[in-house]
Amino acid sequence: MNIVCLDMEGVLVPEIWIAFSQASGIPELKRTTRDEPDYNKLMNWRLGILKEHGLGLREIQATIATIDPLPGAKEFLDELRTLTQVVILSDTFEQFAKPLMEKLNWPTIFCNTLEVAPDGTITGFQMRCPQSKLTTVKALQSMGFDTIAAGDSFNDLAMIQASKAGFLFKSTPQIKADHPELPAYEEFDELLRAIRGAL
Repeated sequence: MNIVCLDMEGVLVPEIWIAFSQASGIPELKRTTRDEPDYNKLMNWRLGILKEHGLGLREIQATIATIDPLPGAKEFLDELRTLTQVVILSDTFEQFAKPLMEKLNWPTIFCNTLEVAPDGTITGFQMRCPQSKLTTVKALQSMGFDTIAAGDSFNDLAMIQASKAGFLFKSTPQIKADHPELPAYEEFDELLRAIRGAL
């Protein structure tokens, strides 16, 4: 019994915070988990910048509405889902992910949730569980699944390394250099071929 676990941002869709950084003209918001391994630190820093600029959920969702999946992502996911079970494991938030999941034909996603005030100010965030990607992979394994994982960032490494097969996809030169043992791909057809081989 196999299940494929995929990261979302940078793998299936563009990075939401980079898109919002460009839309808002705030270059600091370009930092992602490719740059900062500590997700809590990164998110608290982002919330501080949003507060400083008077920006909230409404503005971010307006940017998300303009984001499309990466070219070929929907077709890749559709094909993969004919072969095996797939779950997207993301450190994003339900309030960000929903419109993107619609564009990807509603795959299963496990992510986190934002705490939002009535005026749309993001006041905090709730992580689903500690080390959510690794914890989820281990839980799936305890249920009898062999996991196959792919992602691009620091926060994907643990789930990739804990899986029966794991791949870097559209990752950074630094992460690829630090982990030469992990096969790295740039194109969806290459990743699909690698996953087929692992199945």
